Formats: sequence, C-alpha cells, structure tokens
Amino acid sequence: MPLLRIRTEIEDRPGRLAALTAALAARGANILGLTVQVGTEGVVDEFVVDVPSGGAGPDELARAAASAGGARTAVVPARPRELVDEPTRALALATRARVEPHALPEILAELLRAHEAAWTTAAVTYDDEGDVLTVRAGQRAVRLTRTGLPFTATEAARADALVRAALPVAPPSAASQRVALADGTRVTVRPIERDDADAVRAMHERCSLDSRRMRYFSAKPFPPRSAVERFCEPWHGLTLVAEGPDGSVMALAHLIHVVDPGVAEVAFLVEDAWQGRGLGRALAGLLVVLGRERGLVELRATALSENARMRRLLVSLGGRTRRTEEPGIVEIRLRLDGRPAPAGPGMDRSKAP
Repeated sequence: MPLLRIRTEIEDRPGRLAALTAALAARGANILGLTVQVGTEGVVDEFVVDVPSGGAGPDELARAAASAGGARTAVVPARPRELVDEPTRALALATRARVEPHALPEILAELLRAHEAAWTTAAVTYDDEGDVLTVRAGQRAVRLTRTGLPFTATEAARADALVRAALPVAPPSAASQRVALADGTRVTVRPIERDDADAVRAMHERCSLDSRRMRYFSAKPFPPRSAVERFCEPWHGLTLVAEGPDGSVMALAHLIHVVDPGVAEVAFLVEDAWQGRGLGRALAGLLVVLGRERGLVELRATALSENARMRRLLVSLGGRTRRTEEPGIVEIRLRLDGRPAPAGPGMDRSKAP
C-alpha cells in the first residue's frame, strides 16, 4: 500500500483535528504518524498515512482535508524508513554530525527530508514560497530545498538545534548576566528566586498605576508570594529580574510556557524610573536568545492596544501585531526562525503601531 505524507493547516479549535482524521479515514487513509508544528500561518498538522492499492490518491486526500477545514494542504509520497521515532532519529543525526561535520548538508537533508542540500555563505533566509531554508553553521551555512512541502518554523528550529548540538558556535547564555543600558549604567539580569518576593512587591509599589495597568490590564498592586514561587518553577517557564546598582529589583521579564507547540508567552514590567533607558529592549533580546536555545519558534505577547511602547519594542524585533476578539487588546507575534510573523487577517502589516 502506498505511503503518503499529508501536511495541512487547521484552525486551532476543539473538534477540528477529529473532523480532519475522520475525513481522511472516510477515504481509506490509515494514519500511521502525526506531528503538530508551528508553520508560517499557524498550527500545522502532518500525517503519514497508508492507503489501499487503488484507493484515494493525493488530489482526493487534499480535497478531503479541505472539506474538513484544512488549508494550504500538501500531499507527497513517503517511505517506510520515515516511520521512526523522531527524537531518536534527530539524536542519531546529531551524533553523526559530531563525527562527520563535513557531511552536515547531507545530515540536515535527512533530518528535514529535503531534496537538495549544499554549503553556502548566505545568511539565514527563506524564499517567497518557503521551499528553501538556509541554516547557519558557524561561518558558513547550509541551503536546503524541498519542492512541494514548504518548511515550517518548527523544522527550522529543529535544524538550528541540531547544528548547535553538533557544532556549538557559542556557549549557552549564562544564568546571570551584566547588561549595559543606553546611558552606560550596568545592571544585573538573573533568574528570579523565591527570596525575591519582597523585592518584587516593593518594585510593584514603586510602579505607577498606569505601568501596572499596561502589564496586568488593571492596576494590580503586586503578585502574591505564591505567584513568585510559581515563577521559579521550570514547568512554568523562566522569569528574569533586573537588579539596579543598589541591588533593588526594577524589572521583571517572563517567558511562559503555553500549550501551543514551540510557542511561549512573554511579558514585561519595568519600574517607571528605569523606563526609556533600554532596559526593556535588553530584556526582550535576552528572552529571544533564551527562547531559541530552548527550541522555541515563536514568542507571543498580549497587550492593550494603547501600549505603544510594548508594540514598538516587539515590532522593532520583527514581530507583527494581530487584533484579538477582545476590544482594545492586541497580540504581538515574534518569530524566532528568521522569518517575520505573517501579516494575515487581522494583522498589522506596518512596522509601527
């Protein structure tokens, strides 16, 4: 029986995946594998299916996916050797890359099932169709081509992670760092600790009502001690604190895990006296680096539409603003794979808020 790889984007709502699998099953497709990825437009589902001899072909399966709400569907041949555990396959390829660094193009091609791969000196980029991906590897890069199945942001992150694992070009970011602000002031940025609860409360009390409203959508006085303890838990994500020269906490930056694969939510609160000095930008830059090191492919922030400072900051880093169903609230999406978030329906294509 022929094996096919089906990739389609569906709306991330309850029941959509069930409807899609039912539509494929109705055409005789037996699902052997399923992965969920972040693509250029949103969540992408990828199936490996077998179909009876003489059964539904690629065109019919594409129509079935469309009837169940699938968009931008691609159906291409698959091979039995692709039906292996993906983490095991990636680890094996990383091990091979350490032993055979000269074979990195071939190894990345196998990882992403690309049709062509070669060394290049180009920077990381995509073509307009997403069929070409360039992965930086030290002073060089590998250019991959895969016709008919555009690369997803998740696949770009996988390739970057394999290169970092096999050919590390820089040490991982230190837990505690000294950061220079625009005026030359040096501050310390480090992960939050449980003992910071009182300092975090004091910082909130020094913040204006408007600053707290921009962060929490209400003039919340300060997070309870239980919230600070939650910020310290790895399952929650990562929270950074910025300490001034006198050791006081004057900013918080959050990288919060969410259920969407490869995505984390970001949020910031900077004490009023330290705003406009480059601290927010420094914290955002650190979260981008840490997000990439953690294998994330997209950062998202929810903000009041009047929060021009937050919007300008993330847009300047490549983010795009999307309207939400709640009046006065927007979402900014920042991609970490070298491609800006698409300006789809409800998104602001401009570079300024």
